[in-house]
Amino acid sequence: MRTRASIIVAAALLALTACSSGGDDGGSASDSGPAEAEPTVAVPKAHEGDDLEAAAAVYTSAYFAADTDTAYGMLSARCREEIGADAYTALVEKAKADHGPDHPATDVRAEVSGKLGRVSYKVQGLPEFDQRSQPWALEDRGWKYDAC
Repeated sequence: MRTRASIIVAAALLALTACSSGGDDGGSASDSGPAEAEPTVAVPKAHEGDDLEAAAAVYTSAYFAADTDTAYGMLSARCREEIGADAYTALVEKAKADHGPDHPATDVRAEVSGKLGRVSYKVQGLPEFDQRSQPWALEDRGWKYDAC
């Protein structure tokens, strides 16, 4: 199971890097026309929660490592309205100081219904932080933590 979680975290980090590394330079005069629409890929029912599972694993690792840029960036718009970046930074820094940085999510399971998802997982070494049906929302083509 630890291997699966590691693979999921690696996949999520690659996805996050790929999504954030491309810039839109606005095109050039030599462009031959409008950009093509992104192809739609049918995801088998058995794997529809994989992206959400990966997002929850990345968020949990970032939270306990006090990686504020990653963790705060994974909050839903609603949650970012409720907690500012400075207050959130203090929160994750306290979590790291109190518990240490190495507490990955394990046994991650997600249920997806449209743009809403629920994730259940264990936090390695910190059972008091285990989650059941934690709410997530699909915003801006990515899963965002919505349990604020």
